[in-house]
Amino acid sequence: MSENIIDYEQAESLGISREAYDEVLDIVGRIPTIEELSTLLAMWESNGRQQSLYGWLRGQRHTVERDDYVYTGSADHKAIREPKVKECVTIAKELCKKLPVASDQWPVATGLLLYMVGNVSSEFADGEYARRCLHLVEVPMAATGNDEDCNYIEMILSALAGAGLVLAQSVVAEGGLFCSLLRWTAPLGYDILVPREVRLDAFLFGEEPGRYLVAVEEQADDQFLLKLGEARLNGCFLGRTTKNRIVVDGYDFGAVNGYIAR
Repeated sequence: MSENIIDYEQAESLGISREAYDEVLDIVGRIPTIEELSTLLAMWESNGRQQSLYGWLRGQRHTVERDDYVYTGSADHKAIREPKVKECVTIAKELCKKLPVASDQWPVATGLLLYMVGNVSSEFADGEYARRCLHLVEVPMAATGNDEDCNYIEMILSALAGAGLVLAQSVVAEGGLFCSLLRWTAPLGYDILVPREVRLDAFLFGEEPGRYLVAVEEQADDQFLLKLGEARLNGCFLGRTTKNRIVVDGYDFGAVNGYIAR
């Protein structure tokens, strides 16, 4: 065995999980070298985090087999083809025409961690995306809000902000996650990843209520997630704030000032 390659026993002694090692093995197609292993793991730490490294590197479409699709309601809903990442640029530009800058608290630095607190939405039918891009007049399912859940999330985030663990927060509203992030982070931008378990359009443009955007400093990340877990709230890692660019799954959507009305 070459001294430059590293098998799983050696990787395990370095604290590398079997799951991470198998993903690297799958990507490289053979036992990786030390350099390949360290590079790919560094890329995962920097860009992949909670998403599959293999999926992130391959740029796979964010869809699952039909029988495993998260939303099991209307056949009309399921029949709508999921757009590819590059097709979402056109959708985003349509939804974000003359988008105003948010008036509430916003992130003020690049490199901040972005999270969505609340359930990951699988619903897009009751919102601007369905009406303006899919031209759905009668939506398959109307999303209903739960005021008690929203009040609880807002209370927890307020407490975390008071403890210095949350720098800024905002609600996911009209135009879904994409437009809400854009309106909230401007004039900064963002570089985010989409979970593979949910439709790309539902995640980016769905307006299901009860979801909140949060900006966290790197050094507060572990404590923030600990407290979120103690409060029994879901926290979906999105990505980071950037300088005037919008990137989704590695695809450049363009400059922020191309979407924001001045």
